[in-house]
Amino acid sequence: MSFITRGFGGRSRERDDRLPPGQTLVHDFPVLSAGPTPEVDTAEWEFTIRTESGSQSWNWDEFMALDIDEVSTDIHCVTHWSKLGTSWRGVSLDTLFEHVETEYDYVMAHSYGGYTTNVPLDELLDGKAWVAFEFDGEPLDPEHGGPARLLVPHLYFWKSAKWVRGLEMMPSDEPGFWEQNGYHIHGDPWKEERYW
Repeated sequence: MSFITRGFGGRSRERDDRLPPGQTLVHDFPVLSAGPTPEVDTAEWEFTIRTESGSQSWNWDEFMALDIDEVSTDIHCVTHWSKLGTSWRGVSLDTLFEHVETEYDYVMAHSYGGYTTNVPLDELLDGKAWVAFEFDGEPLDPEHGGPARLLVPHLYFWKSAKWVRGLEMMPSDEPGFWEQNGYHIHGDPWKEERYW
């Protein structure tokens, strides 16, 4: 039994200036996961930011009471597909970090199911990232990371951790799951930072 699900299955000949180098436009939403899809009930869901001095957590109701943004953005997968003009709703990382104090510059995102990915903190702030819970006007399907996933659309989509449960602040940039398995430590699609 394979733990990496089948996703992107073809190439389109459409070209668009919004596509980074080496990317192919898709109109569906391919599903790729490293492992089984965890079942996460919103009654049990919690999101925590851990710093060198403590932590701050939100349950689902507290999270939903925060300011919610409407986000329209393009997404780009390291497996060469891009989906343009996607619509999301979520809470900005700027909102979540408003009352968080840290001297650390790096983040490890943790997901239900054990997945991790690293992201520099400056790639998550200033309107660059969200914890998203809706896609295309509907609650986020579990296969796409529901009930909530990290959304970091300016980086390859593996950085937008599905089933996100928290962020851990780190003093140095340590690799997460895919980064330990050959993916680039940063993941900028416009620079084709796919692999080490």
